[in-house]
Amino acid sequence: MAIDFQDSTPLYVQIIKDIKSKISSGKLEIGEQLKTHKELAKEYDVSLITVKSALSSLIDEGYLFSRVGKGTFVAKKEETHSISQHDSVGLVLQDLKNPFFSLIAHMVEETAYSKSYNLLLSNSSSKIEKEEGQIKHFKQMGVKGLIIATFRKKPHAPEIIRSLHNEGYPYVMVSYVADEDIWYVGTDHEGGAYMGTKHLIDLGYQKIGYINSHTKNALGEVRHDGFKRALEEHNVTYNPEFNLRPTFPNTMSGFDSGYKLGEDFDQMKDKPEAYFSYNDLTALGFLKRIQELGYRVPEDVAVVGFDDIDQADYANVPLTTIHQPVEKIGAAAIDTLISRIEGKSTDKHRIIFPPTLVVRESCGARR
Repeated sequence: MAIDFQDSTPLYVQIIKDIKSKISSGKLEIGEQLKTHKELAKEYDVSLITVKSALSSLIDEGYLFSRVGKGTFVAKKEETHSISQHDSVGLVLQDLKNPFFSLIAHMVEETAYSKSYNLLLSNSSSKIEKEEGQIKHFKQMGVKGLIIATFRKKPHAPEIIRSLHNEGYPYVMVSYVADEDIWYVGTDHEGGAYMGTKHLIDLGYQKIGYINSHTKNALGEVRHDGFKRALEEHNVTYNPEFNLRPTFPNTMSGFDSGYKLGEDFDQMKDKPEAYFSYNDLTALGFLKRIQELGYRVPEDVAVVGFDDIDQADYANVPLTTIHQPVEKIGAAAIDTLISRIEGKSTDKHRIIFPPTLVVRESCGARR
């Protein structure tokens, strides 16, 4: 199978689907040994970490099993246990296709499994009514606690989260929320945007624009604050005319929005030398479109993104970006939730991990 690097679906999820397909079609038979990790990485043209993540998930689901020193084999699928037999937690995600939340789900699942908790996963498909219904349904089913990535883009916790909080029900948020009293695990979004923008300034760029989210997106605004602070502290003029923001319906994916914004950039008379994009998907769509229009990256315009999704490293011009420590976020979220479920003392309502800069070709640092 050829991995589709333009698809927003995480690479390890694409590998999982392909191997499941081969098992169901009989191309891989029960007991058959898979190729080595290195061979699979070469076949799929991905990193060893991506292959290991895919195989680990398939082992957890019972599709594969491994023997130390022997390799990985196709297993006979066993029946799953009912929720009544084990302690369970729920994970409510806004969009499983989003690479960031997909990786969060993977880490939460691994950590929960290691601590003998079942994980029940739901995808709200970015619909508020569905999200609230899933939260209520999981509670009725008897799950011990919830990890939530809400669809709402406002900075403060919605009413249903407040309700969980006030009744003392164990929950942890992994989507951005500004309220200091809400249980939340994430990264320093403002600091990360500052870091990415400062990197562009350090490279000598003076005309720098910001690729923003749709309006009323708290995360886009928080990262915009970091962008502006970096310009101000380094005496670089902030020009709102350089900024790009979708004015079309927000039903589009981040990649498609960025692609359309590439056309807006093309129409600018006074163009910036560089852009900081509030996330990678939008940056990758933007890069694709401006290259189609004949612009060179980073010679004509440099770009830095935020998130460090798998696709950033495989873009036509690999994307410089801000890395969110997804593994730490996922592990800390489930650890905090289990501590709350088990009544262990924890006074940290908010756990914020520092992001890091990942330098690739799109910023011009490697020229």
